[in-house]
Amino acid sequence: MFAVRCHAFSADTDGCEEMRIVIVGGHSRTALLLTGLLSRGGHAVVGTVRSRVQGNDVVAAGGTPLELDIATVSVRALAASLSGADAVVFAAGAGYGSTTLQKEAIDRDGAVLLADAAEEAGVSRYVLISSMGADYPDSGSDDPFQVYLRLKSEADANLRARALDWTIVRPSGLDDRPGLGRVRLGDRLGGGSIPRTDVAALIARLLSEGLGIRHQFEVASGPERIEDLSL
Repeated sequence: MFAVRCHAFSADTDGCEEMRIVIVGGHSRTALLLTGLLSRGGHAVVGTVRSRVQGNDVVAAGGTPLELDIATVSVRALAASLSGADAVVFAAGAGYGSTTLQKEAIDRDGAVLLADAAEEAGVSRYVLISSMGADYPDSGSDDPFQVYLRLKSEADANLRARALDWTIVRPSGLDDRPGLGRVRLGDRLGGGSIPRTDVAALIARLLSEGLGIRHQFEVASGPERIEDLSL
Protein backbone atom coordinates (compact mmCIF):
# COMPACT_ATOMS: atom_id res chain seq x y z
CA MET A 1 0.00 0.00 0.00
CA PHE A 2 1.14 3.51 -0.80
CA ALA A 3 2.60 5.22 2.27
CA VAL A 4 1.81 8.76 3.39
CA ARG A 5 4.99 10.79 3.24
CA CYS A 6 4.80 14.56 3.40
CA HIS A 7 2.21 17.33 3.08
CA ALA A 8 2.35 19.14 -0.25
CA PHE A 9 1.03 22.42 1.14
CA SER A 10 3.40 22.81 4.07
CA ALA A 11 6.48 24.99 3.84
CA ASP A 12 8.00 23.03 6.73
CA THR A 13 9.50 19.87 5.26
CA ASP A 14 11.69 18.98 8.25
CA GLY A 15 11.34 15.29 8.99
CA CYS A 16 9.46 14.58 5.75
CA GLU A 17 10.32 11.47 3.79
CA GLU A 18 10.83 12.53 0.22
CA MET A 19 8.84 10.84 -2.53
CA ARG A 20 10.05 10.44 -6.09
CA ILE A 21 7.18 11.10 -8.48
CA VAL A 22 7.35 10.67 -12.24
CA ILE A 23 4.90 12.73 -14.31
CA VAL A 24 4.38 11.56 -17.88
CA GLY A 25 3.41 14.62 -19.88
CA GLY A 26 5.53 16.78 -17.62
CA HIS A 27 5.31 19.85 -19.85
CA SER A 28 1.52 20.18 -19.74
CA ARG A 29 0.31 23.24 -17.87
CA THR A 30 -1.29 21.18 -15.12
CA ALA A 31 1.84 19.04 -14.78
CA LEU A 32 4.09 22.08 -14.40
CA LEU A 33 1.84 23.47 -11.67
CA LEU A 34 1.83 20.08 -9.95
CA THR A 35 5.61 19.88 -10.20
CA GLY A 36 5.92 23.21 -8.42
CA LEU A 37 3.59 22.20 -5.60
CA LEU A 38 5.23 18.83 -5.03
CA SER A 39 8.80 20.13 -5.21
CA ARG A 40 7.98 22.86 -2.70
CA GLY A 41 6.49 20.15 -0.50
CA GLY A 42 9.83 18.37 -0.33
CA HIS A 43 9.40 15.78 -3.08
CA ALA A 44 11.57 14.92 -6.08
CA VAL A 45 9.64 15.27 -9.33
CA VAL A 46 10.67 13.93 -12.73
CA GLY A 47 8.70 15.23 -15.72
CA THR A 48 8.87 13.60 -19.12
CA VAL A 49 9.37 15.96 -22.06
CA ARG A 50 9.94 15.63 -25.79
CA SER A 51 12.62 18.31 -26.14
CA ARG A 52 15.34 20.13 -24.24
CA VAL A 53 13.38 23.37 -24.54
CA GLN A 54 10.43 21.79 -22.74
CA GLY A 55 12.86 20.45 -20.16
CA ASN A 56 13.88 24.00 -19.23
CA ASP A 57 10.31 24.69 -18.11
CA VAL A 58 10.29 21.56 -15.94
CA VAL A 59 13.53 22.71 -14.30
CA ALA A 60 12.06 26.17 -13.70
CA ALA A 61 9.08 24.54 -11.97
CA GLY A 62 11.38 22.61 -9.62
CA GLY A 63 11.56 19.25 -11.37
CA THR A 64 14.01 17.15 -13.34
CA PRO A 65 13.28 16.61 -17.04
CA LEU A 66 13.42 13.21 -18.71
CA GLU A 67 13.36 13.16 -22.52
CA LEU A 68 11.10 10.45 -23.93
CA ASP A 69 8.09 10.11 -26.20
CA ILE A 70 5.25 8.16 -24.59
CA ALA A 71 3.94 7.31 -28.07
CA THR A 72 7.10 5.40 -29.03
CA VAL A 73 8.92 4.36 -25.83
CA SER A 74 8.92 0.65 -24.92
CA VAL A 75 7.49 -0.72 -21.70
CA ARG A 76 10.94 -1.93 -20.68
CA ALA A 77 12.60 1.45 -21.25
CA LEU A 78 9.85 3.31 -19.42
CA ALA A 79 9.95 0.84 -16.53
CA ALA A 80 13.68 1.46 -16.20
CA SER A 81 12.97 5.19 -15.94
CA LEU A 82 10.51 4.50 -13.13
CA SER A 83 13.06 2.64 -11.01
CA GLY A 84 12.95 3.99 -7.45
CA ALA A 85 9.76 5.98 -8.00
CA ASP A 86 7.02 6.06 -5.37
CA ALA A 87 4.25 7.21 -7.71
CA VAL A 88 3.45 8.02 -11.31
CA VAL A 89 1.07 10.57 -12.80
CA PHE A 90 -0.28 10.47 -16.35
CA ALA A 91 -0.78 14.05 -17.54
CA ALA A 92 -0.02 13.63 -21.25
CA GLY A 93 -2.42 14.41 -24.06
CA ALA A 94 -2.33 14.56 -27.83
CA GLY A 95 -3.93 17.97 -27.66
CA TYR A 96 -6.17 20.14 -29.80
CA GLY A 97 -5.93 19.46 -33.51
CA SER A 98 -4.43 16.00 -33.12
CA THR A 99 -5.51 13.11 -35.30
CA THR A 100 -7.38 10.06 -34.08
CA LEU A 101 -4.19 8.01 -34.40
CA GLN A 102 -2.31 10.51 -32.24
CA LYS A 103 -5.08 10.45 -29.65
CA GLU A 104 -5.02 6.65 -29.62
CA ALA A 105 -1.23 6.59 -29.21
CA ILE A 106 -1.11 9.08 -26.33
CA ASP A 107 -4.46 9.52 -24.58
CA ARG A 108 -5.28 5.81 -24.45
CA ASP A 109 -2.23 3.71 -25.29
CA GLY A 110 0.17 6.01 -23.43
CA ALA A 111 -1.84 5.69 -20.22
CA VAL A 112 -1.97 1.91 -20.61
CA LEU A 113 1.76 1.78 -21.35
CA LEU A 114 2.51 3.71 -18.16
CA ALA A 115 0.43 1.22 -16.16
CA ASP A 116 2.32 -1.68 -17.75
CA ALA A 117 5.65 -0.01 -16.93
CA ALA A 118 4.57 0.82 -13.38
CA GLU A 119 3.69 -2.82 -12.76
CA GLU A 120 7.02 -3.96 -14.21
CA ALA A 121 8.92 -1.44 -12.07
CA GLY A 122 6.97 -2.25 -8.91
CA VAL A 123 5.41 1.22 -8.60
CA SER A 124 1.92 0.79 -7.17
CA ARG A 125 0.67 4.39 -6.96
CA TYR A 126 -0.81 5.77 -10.20
CA VAL A 127 -2.83 8.97 -10.64
CA LEU A 128 -4.47 9.30 -14.06
CA ILE A 129 -5.76 12.67 -15.25
CA SER A 130 -8.78 11.84 -17.39
CA SER A 131 -11.76 13.98 -18.41
CA MET A 132 -15.27 14.74 -17.27
CA GLY A 133 -17.73 12.83 -19.44
CA ALA A 134 -15.32 10.02 -20.28
CA ASP A 135 -17.91 7.33 -19.57
CA TYR A 136 -20.75 8.85 -21.58
CA PRO A 137 -19.43 10.04 -24.95
CA ASP A 138 -21.56 9.99 -28.10
CA SER A 139 -20.49 6.53 -29.25
CA GLY A 140 -21.55 7.11 -32.83
CA SER A 141 -19.87 10.45 -33.32
CA ASP A 142 -16.57 11.02 -35.11
CA ASP A 143 -16.25 14.48 -33.55
CA PRO A 144 -12.64 14.75 -32.26
CA PHE A 145 -13.73 15.50 -28.70
CA GLN A 146 -16.09 12.52 -28.62
CA VAL A 147 -13.28 10.32 -29.93
CA TYR A 148 -11.05 11.70 -27.16
CA LEU A 149 -13.67 10.89 -24.51
CA ARG A 150 -14.06 7.32 -25.77
CA LEU A 151 -10.31 6.78 -25.66
CA LYS A 152 -10.10 8.26 -22.16
CA SER A 153 -12.87 5.93 -21.05
CA GLU A 154 -10.96 2.93 -22.41
CA ALA A 155 -7.77 4.02 -20.64
CA ASP A 156 -9.66 4.51 -17.38
CA ALA A 157 -11.28 1.08 -17.62
CA ASN A 158 -7.91 -0.53 -18.21
CA LEU A 159 -6.48 1.08 -15.09
CA ARG A 160 -9.50 0.21 -12.93
CA ALA A 161 -8.97 -3.48 -13.77
CA ARG A 162 -5.45 -3.48 -12.34
CA ALA A 163 -4.24 -4.18 -8.81
CA LEU A 164 -2.46 -0.81 -8.63
CA ASP A 165 -3.21 1.92 -6.08
CA TRP A 166 -4.89 4.03 -8.74
CA THR A 167 -6.87 7.24 -8.64
CA ILE A 168 -8.68 8.58 -11.71
CA VAL A 169 -9.29 12.33 -11.66
CA ARG A 170 -11.75 13.64 -14.27
CA PRO A 171 -11.62 17.44 -14.44
CA SER A 172 -14.30 19.61 -16.02
CA GLY A 173 -13.29 22.30 -18.50
CA LEU A 174 -9.80 23.51 -17.60
CA ASP A 175 -8.93 27.19 -17.50
CA ASP A 176 -6.07 29.41 -16.38
CA ARG A 177 -7.86 31.46 -13.74
CA PRO A 178 -6.10 31.86 -10.38
CA GLY A 179 -6.81 28.89 -8.17
CA LEU A 180 -9.83 29.17 -5.89
CA GLY A 181 -8.82 26.30 -3.61
CA ARG A 182 -12.40 25.01 -3.62
CA VAL A 183 -13.92 22.16 -5.61
CA ARG A 184 -16.82 19.74 -5.86
CA LEU A 185 -16.39 16.05 -6.54
CA GLY A 186 -18.88 13.52 -7.86
CA ASP A 187 -19.53 10.61 -10.16
CA ARG A 188 -21.34 12.70 -12.77
CA LEU A 189 -21.31 16.45 -12.23
CA GLY A 190 -22.69 17.34 -15.64
CA GLY A 191 -20.58 20.40 -16.37
CA GLY A 192 -18.58 23.24 -14.91
CA SER A 193 -15.03 24.46 -15.13
CA ILE A 194 -11.95 24.47 -12.91
CA PRO A 195 -8.60 26.27 -12.82
CA ARG A 196 -5.64 24.06 -13.62
CA THR A 197 -4.08 25.29 -10.39
CA ASP A 198 -6.85 23.64 -8.38
CA VAL A 199 -6.53 20.35 -10.26
CA ALA A 200 -2.81 20.39 -9.48
CA ALA A 201 -3.49 21.19 -5.81
CA LEU A 202 -5.97 18.33 -5.55
CA ILE A 203 -3.55 15.83 -7.08
CA ALA A 204 -0.71 17.06 -4.88
CA ARG A 205 -2.86 16.33 -1.83
CA LEU A 206 -3.86 12.91 -3.15
CA LEU A 207 -0.22 11.97 -3.61
CA SER A 208 1.21 13.55 -0.48
CA GLU A 209 -1.39 12.13 1.87
CA GLY A 210 -2.09 8.81 0.18
CA LEU A 211 -5.73 9.69 -0.50
CA GLY A 212 -8.26 8.60 -3.12
CA ILE A 213 -6.80 5.14 -3.67
CA ARG A 214 -8.98 3.05 -6.01
CA HIS A 215 -11.41 5.93 -6.45
CA GLN A 216 -12.59 7.69 -9.62
CA PHE A 217 -14.37 11.05 -9.61
CA GLU A 218 -15.18 14.13 -11.64
CA VAL A 219 -14.04 17.49 -10.28
CA ALA A 220 -15.12 21.07 -10.92
CA SER A 221 -14.96 24.31 -8.99
CA GLY A 222 -17.26 24.24 -5.99
CA PRO A 223 -17.70 25.00 -2.31
CA GLU A 224 -15.41 22.48 -0.60
CA ARG A 225 -11.88 23.46 0.34
CA ILE A 226 -9.31 21.12 -1.16
CA GLU A 227 -7.49 20.82 2.16
CA ASP A 228 -10.71 19.70 3.90
CA LEU A 229 -11.80 17.02 1.44
CA SER A 230 -12.36 13.56 2.84
CA LEU A 231 -11.25 11.06 0.19
